[in-house]
Amino acid sequence: MELPLVVGVDGSEPSLRAVDWATDDAALRGAPLRLVYASLWERYEGAALAEGPGRSSEQMMADNIVETAARRAHRRAPEVKVTTHVLPDDAASVLLNEAHTAAALVLGSRGRGGLAELLLGSVSLTVAGRAACPVIVLRGDQDNQAGATTYRRVVLGVGEEPHGTVATRFAFEEAEVHKATLDAVRAWRCPAYESADDPLLEGEPARLHEQRAAEIMESALSKAADEHPAVDLHRRTAEGSARRILLDASDGADLLVVGVRRHHGLAGLQLGRIAHTLLHHSACPVAVVPQRG
Repeated sequence: MELPLVVGVDGSEPSLRAVDWATDDAALRGAPLRLVYASLWERYEGAALAEGPGRSSEQMMADNIVETAARRAHRRAPEVKVTTHVLPDDAASVLLNEAHTAAALVLGSRGRGGLAELLLGSVSLTVAGRAACPVIVLRGDQDNQAGATTYRRVVLGVGEEPHGTVATRFAFEEAEVHKATLDAVRAWRCPAYESADDPLLEGEPARLHEQRAAEIMESALSKAADEHPAVDLHRRTAEGSARRILLDASDGADLLVVGVRRHHGLAGLQLGRIAHTLLHHSACPVAVVPQRG
């Protein structure tokens, strides 16, 4: 059974753009779409009211939000199977629970320019830091949030893992489904304490680090590249911090994919500095893909 794409909706324009994006993606994949709204009206007003002859204003509002989102999705792609659910809990808890049976979660970003654009909402940050499935946050302004049918370029941040990751496979699948170019980027740095005094580094101390970055990238990509030969893959190593290089790469991209490692038993956010920075400042949508460590 095909897992659904799940969208958290709340009636806001960013959440409706997330519905558009996810609807396009679901149509391409032949996947179902699940629209969820978190509502605590039952908790506050009591289950008895929910079973009464009339509907509370909160219940009507919740139903209207998901019904409006469903109509929007149906107009955009009538062939996509859409289900709606109003769930009695806070938004982060609802989405984290949905993540266990979702292909991916798709969330809108509420940034409105200036300082607000630099600050990701607490719900999106919490979900990205703890979800069991990929989380796609529609960062960037509206003009840089291309529909899922108009992908041209996917960027993958290649990490330390020598044999590829879940994020690597996810990026290749996204590029293949959308017929997009995949730009794989690996950052490297030459530590300041290393010098030509070290006989192993004599002449070109940076060259060894660049070569090592290329080797890591090749190891990480080789299996997925063989499995997806149709993907137009471009490899690039660059000197500098991974955060700066990936932020630069997000400019003009349609999706930026980064992996994060989940450590069993640890509470709280498990994002890492790179993913945290990208979620706050990326110029395009970001896919945070978890891998168990």
